[in-house]
This record gives sequence, C-alpha cells and structure tokens, in this order.
Amino acid sequence: MELRQLEYFLAIAEDLHFTKAARRMHVAQSGLSASIRALEVELGAPLFLRTTRQVELTQAGRALLPEARRALASISSAKDAVAAVQGLLRGTLSVGSLQCLHVVHLPAVLARFHELHPGVEIRMRQSGNADLVEEVRAGRLDLAFVTRQPKIADDLRVSALAGEPLVLACAPGSPFAGRESVALAELTGQSFVDFNPDWGTRDQVDRTLAEAGIDRHVAVEVNDVHSLLDFVAFGLGVALVPQSFALKTDRAHFVGLRGDTPAAETVVVTANTVGAAAGVLLDMVFEARAGRLRAAG
Repeated sequence: MELRQLEYFLAIAEDLHFTKAARRMHVAQSGLSASIRALEVELGAPLFLRTTRQVELTQAGRALLPEARRALASISSAKDAVAAVQGLLRGTLSVGSLQCLHVVHLPAVLARFHELHPGVEIRMRQSGNADLVEEVRAGRLDLAFVTRQPKIADDLRVSALAGEPLVLACAPGSPFAGRESVALAELTGQSFVDFNPDWGTRDQVDRTLAEAGIDRHVAVEVNDVHSLLDFVAFGLGVALVPQSFALKTDRAHFVGLRGDTPAAETVVVTANTVGAAAGVLLDMVFEARAGRLRAAG
C-alpha cells in the first residue's frame, strides 16, 4: 500500500467524484483510477460503488476512511517533527473550538503563534462538541477546545483547561432577578433559552437538570452567546450559563445557584500523539492560561 494511493482514496472519498478528485490531486483521471483499482486488489475488496451518476463508499471504503486519515495525519506529523528538530515549524495546524472560549483568548494566541511560526498554515473552525471531538479522532483537526463530555474515545487525550460555575441568567423583570441565589428545583416549569443540542454548554445543562429531576422546556434554541443573552434579557426564558457570560451584557441579570453548584469545564482534546505545531500551540495556550490566572490572583 502506497502513500499516494491513500491520498487518492481520501480525495475521492471527500469529493465522491473521480474527475474532481483527479483535478484536485493534479493527476490524470486514468492514473487515479488505476491507482484505486490496484489498492482494491491489494485489499481484496471494492472501495467505491461507481455508477454513471454518482460515487459512493462501500462498507470496506467506509472502514478504510478513518484509518487512511489517521495514517496520512501521522505521516504529516512525522515530517513536522523532523522539521521541528531543525528549528522549523511548517505544515498545517487545524484547530477547532466552541464559541466564546473564556479560559484563553484564542485569537491572540493564534496570532502570536502565526507571528512566531509563519511557515505553518492555521485553519480554524467552530462547531458542536461531539462534531469537534470526532474531527480530532478522524485526524481532520489537530486539537479542539470543547466542553468536557461524559465519555470520549480512549484513543484521544483530554487535558483540562478550566472550570467555572453555572449561574442563572434571567430578565430584569424576572422574580429571580433580585435574589442572591436560586435552587435548581425552583426552575421547574420555567421556559428556557439554550444552545442547540451539542452546542456550547447545552449537554452539560441538560445533564445537570436531568440529574436534579427537572423536566424542562427549551422554548428558544440558538447557536451563539449574544443571541442567547438577548432572548433571556427580553424575557423569552431563563438560562443556565457559565459565570463568565455575565461580562458580555448588562441587560440580563445573573444569579448564583444554591447548594452544590454545577460547573462547566473546558478541555482541549488531541490525539494521543500530538504533532509538533499542535504541541507548540498547546504550550502557548497553557502559558497564556497560567498568565491569566496569575493576573486574576
């Protein structure tokens, strides 16, 4: 099995089109097709279902896809590691993050990284927690900043960044607005504003309220922090949010939770083997995080 065969396979699997994949890989379509046929013969199974209208992965192709991605990512990491020994970082650094990463100012850290290592192309995307974790597992992201999940695959490494308590966000006219604290049980029957499922702290809040025996109604679902706080401020529902959200608006009121206060924990997820560029960025992130903690103290 050759590296080029895996690269051709991955290009077709992503485009689901032989002509587009050949154009992307700068190779004649006949050469690309011949390479895939040779790979299928070696593996003893067809990888694609080809018709006049479409291309689909077979069951064998779907099984090979994550392994091919991991293999190519490992080869890329090996090249980066050799370059790093020579004092040079190069290649691509793919980063995923949830919205409003309060524990570290990611744009500033990435800008500093780019200044120090201009030979590395930075790619950045935001998405839901599960999607970002799967992107890391599949080798499409080098690392991702997410809210801690109950279970993450054993082939991934999870490093804690910080945790902060959840608080109640409510409208100025809410009966809760003038309170010093609120018990979770008092939220029974309330309409909620929250993120879409798997987005931000939604899963954490779902688990927290389910464990408290509260069957809640989410009236408004959004995928950005500022919309969530605006809907809360106008009385469309209450929300459980990380304490740092209180810094983002003065139109909503924020009230602490009574008793054993649940916390939202932000973690960074990587493969067990971290590439050179990702390792440098992680060092910068934890250094920046330590600096913020010293400044706050």
